[in-house]
Amino acid sequence: MSTTNNIQNGEVSIDRFDLHLGSECNEEEPVVLGVDGGTTSTICVCMPLLPISNSHNHLPDPLPVLGRAIAGCSNHNSVGETLARDTLGQVMMEALSTSGSKKSAVQAVCLGVSGVNHPNDQERILNWLREIFPRHVKLYVQNDAVAALASGSMGKLHGCVLIAGTGSIAYGFSEDGKEARAAGGGPVLGDWGSGYGIAAQALTSVIRAHDGRGPHTMLTDSILKSLNLSSPDELIGWTYADPSWARIAALVPVVVTCAEDGDDVANQILNDAVEELSLTVKAVVHRLGLCGQDGSGEFPVVLVGGVLIPNKNWDIGQKVVDRLIKTYPGAFPVLPKVEPAVGAALLGCNFYMKEKERNGVI
Repeated sequence: MSTTNNIQNGEVSIDRFDLHLGSECNEEEPVVLGVDGGTTSTICVCMPLLPISNSHNHLPDPLPVLGRAIAGCSNHNSVGETLARDTLGQVMMEALSTSGSKKSAVQAVCLGVSGVNHPNDQERILNWLREIFPRHVKLYVQNDAVAALASGSMGKLHGCVLIAGTGSIAYGFSEDGKEARAAGGGPVLGDWGSGYGIAAQALTSVIRAHDGRGPHTMLTDSILKSLNLSSPDELIGWTYADPSWARIAALVPVVVTCAEDGDDVANQILNDAVEELSLTVKAVVHRLGLCGQDGSGEFPVVLVGGVLIPNKNWDIGQKVVDRLIKTYPGAFPVLPKVEPAVGAALLGCNFYMKEKERNGVI
């Protein structure tokens, strides 16, 4: 049984999963919360605390998800600190409530949140969490790309993840624990392979064509029709009335359709996106040496995000992989086995168990 509401920033809807749990959840069963906080939405799941680590990763099938909740954007760079904090707190409490667990049962919380780009960002969110949970709860805050990687590796950190949704980022870990990232700085700093980047270039192309500074393109009629506008001049008012990243990125399907219908401008925009996303992954692979000394070492590339989902004739994700394999023949694509919020929960279990092992508790 599930209930779903319209999702706005700070508004929560609850999904209740009737999955095979193996045993009844009670308030004393230790649980972990995993959060995937993106630019568009925030998802939290509650799971039992599973005894996994990088060396021990025998997971139940199916995975026991006890509760799940969905909210709006929790990126403080996009919606501000107050709304981001409130959204995170609300979605975690809703997921905990639907699981039938109490706050006292929580042993670990792992957040993968977009906008976490510096230790100061981590500390800010950790302070928010410390106001919510008891002192014994282990708290872990990562960029949302780390949770996405864990969704493909089932809680282990090795290889590279490429996210291309509203924004874009590549994040990777070597086997010895080194990490590196590329892109992920938001639209102003050039996430041009992202959904926002693709759509922004399409809007720019329409204006250029209207001015006579660029070639004619199908994008003009298609975008105007999709937005119920009558003239390219109206695009200026539409764009700046609400320049939210997700609202602009929602135009990507229009760009793909025009490209599939043979529009040269739309095809060039998508080819440019493939090039940018490929360069983003290559930067991480190079910095971490994931390909080995001879360049042929094997490593996974986890693909996440709506931009990478195949369309009728255009498959950006596959085109990126094809380019990567030409340079790194050992690279192999991995589609996530679980959603990033579950990846974050598994990662929380991994971090928690490793911390216990270091302290000699287990």
